[in-house]
Amino acid sequence: MPLARRSGSTRYSTDRLHLMPIIRSLPLVDGALQPFSPVVGNDFVAYRNHVYRVLNFFMAMRADAAPPPDTVQIAAAFHDLGIWSNRTFDYLAPSIGLAAEFLADRSQVDRLREVTALIQEHHKLRAYRGEFADTVEAFRRADWVDVSLGMLRFGLPSDYIRSVRQAFPNRGFHWRLVTLTARQFARTPLNPLPMMRW
Repeated sequence: MPLARRSGSTRYSTDRLHLMPIIRSLPLVDGALQPFSPVVGNDFVAYRNHVYRVLNFFMAMRADAAPPPDTVQIAAAFHDLGIWSNRTFDYLAPSIGLAAEFLADRSQVDRLREVTALIQEHHKLRAYRGEFADTVEAFRRADWVDVSLGMLRFGLPSDYIRSVRQAFPNRGFHWRLVTLTARQFARTPLNPLPMMRW
């Protein structure tokens, strides 16, 4: 599926992406998210839509019509949840903690290292080349595509991004990020984005 390199980005076949079905629901993801509906409150649909946008962009990055691996589904469900569970914008560690509890409850702690890397590095500014790079880098890029509202595309066609965003409307998710960033800046002006990694 990757066609060519241009300015460090991979370009993807628009025709091929149009043939990929948009994944709208995954039992593992929804099962992980649903217990947190009371905690996330009015932001729940907005957050769920963000999760599914990221998962669909991940699939496109990997040129894979199959559902994402379970580790990626779990990481996607939990990657930002610490914002609400711990009421903090320094949310990577709390989000990893929630994912660790989820895995422990299912006797799947063998997946924790990869899930931790997926969550820990999803706001990394530079390409990730460490352990589990195959999934972590695609997940990092997929999250950046969504957080940037498609301004960062990593080669994905804009019409594909638009179709995913139409399937999962924003519902105020990005405005929530703006308000949280402003609040964090007021509290810690020297560290307004503690979740970012170089």
